[in-house]
Amino acid sequence: MVTRITPLDVISVYIDGNLAFYARVEEILPDVKKGWLRMRFFVLNPALEEQELTWILEPAQIEGEEFTMGGTPIRIERLPDPSSTETKEDADSGEGGQVISFTSRKS
Repeated sequence: MVTRITPLDVISVYIDGNLAFYARVEEILPDVKKGWLRMRFFVLNPALEEQELTWILEPAQIEGEEFTMGGTPIRIERLPDPSSTETKEDADSGEGGQVISFTSRKS
C-alpha cells in the first residue's frame, strides 16, 4: 500500500479540529492486520516532551481522512515541500536584487 505521505515528510496533526503538533514521519510499514499501516513519527513541538509515536492507521487516515481515538476526532495533513512553494511566475519574473560594488564605493 502506497500513500502520498512518505518517511521524512512533515505532517500537522489536528486534534478536535485544532492544530495540536507537527511531526516528522520516520517510517510507514504494513501492520499485521491486513490493510492497515504502522506510521512511526517524531513529534516536533518544543513545548512537548521529545516523543516518538506509532499509530496503526488505515491508508485513508494517513492521507487526511478524519478518524477518532477514544471518541476524539483526529486528522493528519502533509505539509507542502518548502522547495515547491516558489511559484513558476516568481521564478520567471527575471527581477533580481541590486548589486552594489564594494570596490567602487567612496569612503
